[in-house]
Amino acid sequence: MGLQAAVQLIYPPQCLCCDALVTTDFGLCAACWRDTQFIDGLVCDSCGTPLPGEDPGHPLHCDDCLATPRPWERGRAAVMYDGTARQLVLGLKHGDRTDLATPAAAWVHRAVAPILTPDLLVAPVPLHWLKLLKRRYNQAALLSGEVAQLAGLPHCPDLLTRRRNTRSQGGRGREDRFANLEDAVQVHPGRKWLLLGRPVLLVDDVMTSGATLAACARACLDAGASRVDVAVLARVAKEV
Repeated sequence: MGLQAAVQLIYPPQCLCCDALVTTDFGLCAACWRDTQFIDGLVCDSCGTPLPGEDPGHPLHCDDCLATPRPWERGRAAVMYDGTARQLVLGLKHGDRTDLATPAAAWVHRAVAPILTPDLLVAPVPLHWLKLLKRRYNQAALLSGEVAQLAGLPHCPDLLTRRRNTRSQGGRGREDRFANLEDAVQVHPGRKWLLLGRPVLLVDDVMTSGATLAACARACLDAGASRVDVAVLARVAKEV
């Protein structure tokens, strides 16, 4: 018996979300899988929200993206922010579940793969240093690093910085979310040369209104990026 088989015999793989036994590491049990809404088929070309109908052969956009034009070009999301996916996102973001970054990044890579180009520079949405000190890690950077590795693309974890410690976006309306992020993000002065004239792929854990990604995209474009695309683990389809 090999070492890995022996370890699995003593510590059998468990579901990422519950204690149920599964057949492989980083897997979901049948119940949690059914409760996870993976996004596929026809989607909004800007944010990845699933759309009804058949593929017409040209890009379509959801109501949110039509109402609020995005500064980025294309976007994809892996799952809807609900049920099991919501628990996993919160575990990664606030529960020290850094182990979730590996399977989550694989889901993000699967979603974004159709729009990847070989010249992309991958970067995460940044945390302010005070929040980073408190949380000890940036969940977006964990995701972006693994997505970049899976895609064989260069990764710059500190391409962007937060100029100020913005208040939480939770519970805010759309206009307040965008106002809260006004001039809050900038390109790291020592990293500007990396994005001059090249496209950037921004990675984050959740997209709600898109205010955070918009602030990051504008910072990249203002610093000379040729275009910006986005990829997120989870998409909140409609704001409450």
